[in-house]
Amino acid sequence: MTQCQKSVAEDGRDMTVKIETTRFGILEVTEDKIISMQSGMIGFGEYKRFIIVQHKGDTPFFWFQAVDEPSLAFVLTNPNFFLPEYNVSPSVVKRETGWDCDPETSEDLELYVTVRIPPDDPRNMTANLIGPIVVNNKTMEAVQLVIAKSKYSHRYKIVKQE
Repeated sequence: MTQCQKSVAEDGRDMTVKIETTRFGILEVTEDKIISMQSGMIGFGEYKRFIIVQHKGDTPFFWFQAVDEPSLAFVLTNPNFFLPEYNVSPSVVKRETGWDCDPETSEDLELYVTVRIPPDDPRNMTANLIGPIVVNNKTMEAVQLVIAKSKYSHRYKIVKQE
């Protein structure tokens, strides 16, 4: 069952899409804000359309909300928020996507990682640094990469314990 309804603007403007979600209720976005993932997220390949929703204005976290599944949303953040030296090789991005742009210099690309926040102990939140998500804001496409040979982990601790 599709959880998304489109409304067509009579004057040719971008269509508004209503997206049903379990966390945020009904969200209305213009169709040009929907991000396509050819292969979906790892383990959730059947869902290929997402939007990014700011968690709260004063936090570095976002939700990667599936357009076609109300209960599917991933917590995201920019890894440079807690690990400034983290990057993804331009050759990996180009090989995996075919996009001809450098993730370090292109303003069209954004880098995110998924975050796991234990409900009983948020200070033990971790980030998946071997499965980053690259979003091309020019084409509104995204891909989740798999970095096989990495010095990082899929459970990188974001909050350093004292």
